[in-house]
Amino acid sequence: MTQSASALLVMDVQQAIVSRVPDTEYVPRLARAVTAARAAGVPVMHVVIGFRPGHPEANQANKTFGGLPPGAFTPGDPGALIHPDVAPRPDETVITKKRVSAFAGSDLELLLRSGGIDHLILTGIATSGVVLSTVRQAADLDYRLTVLADGCFDTDPETHRVLTEKVFPRQAEVTTIDTWAKALG
Repeated sequence: MTQSASALLVMDVQQAIVSRVPDTEYVPRLARAVTAARAAGVPVMHVVIGFRPGHPEANQANKTFGGLPPGAFTPGDPGALIHPDVAPRPDETVITKKRVSAFAGSDLELLLRSGGIDHLILTGIATSGVVLSTVRQAADLDYRLTVLADGCFDTDPETHRVLTEKVFPRQAEVTTIDTWAKALG
């Protein structure tokens, strides 16, 4: 049996997205997960939404991305930057995606397979967006999954609860940041 390799995915924790999170403890909690992963030697991979100027990748029919304001989530947009409290170190990978799932329009799967990573620890904004889409796609791709429930955020607390307590456990282990960090040793 081969040894399992894990990676912590920090998804869509960008300035413009974090600015809509009313939970002031969310980013400090997430920073604890990032610190624990780094201390344990677990790679931290940052997944961001990003487009070229003019958004040629965003079809107008797409309800999520078709109506983005000009310049949003493009290289010059300060709102596209990863929140400084969880910002990547120079040796950490940043993956740019073009849709909701971390896999859609990105090279995430190539990087995971090349790195021998088969276990993903998922965090991000929003639970009903990037986390849900990534859980579903990663499960279909046969990754082992852990979701850090308090490392995810959704503007609808009931949606977050249903996903983390009823939906995700069908395909992932669901735990908290502190429990996961403690298990890292």
